[in-house]
Amino acid sequence: MDYERTVGTMYPLFEALLRHKGVPSKGMYTNKDMADLFDVSVRTIQAWVTEGRLAPRKLPGRGRFLAEDIESFLQNSKAKADDPRGARMHETRIYRARR
Repeated sequence: MDYERTVGTMYPLFEALLRHKGVPSKGMYTNKDMADLFDVSVRTIQAWVTEGRLAPRKLPGRGRFLAEDIESFLQNSKAKADDPRGARMHETRIYRARR
């Protein structure tokens, strides 16, 4: 079975993100890879890990993220319409994009 096809069927949100970004899938992702995928800083990724929103694997060297970790994060990170923090984040990104 083809790895790309397996990832696509097992992790639909993550695979859609990779397609949207035009990034090929790979086995493990670093903090920098994650920051690039989500258009945030490495420090934001580190904060998400500290807050428990994103869980890395403890592998030799540093924590790394696997496709299943990223899929889990995506499934659990739905913004609520009544969450003022989510609205502010969206407004901030629009402001930064227009600068």
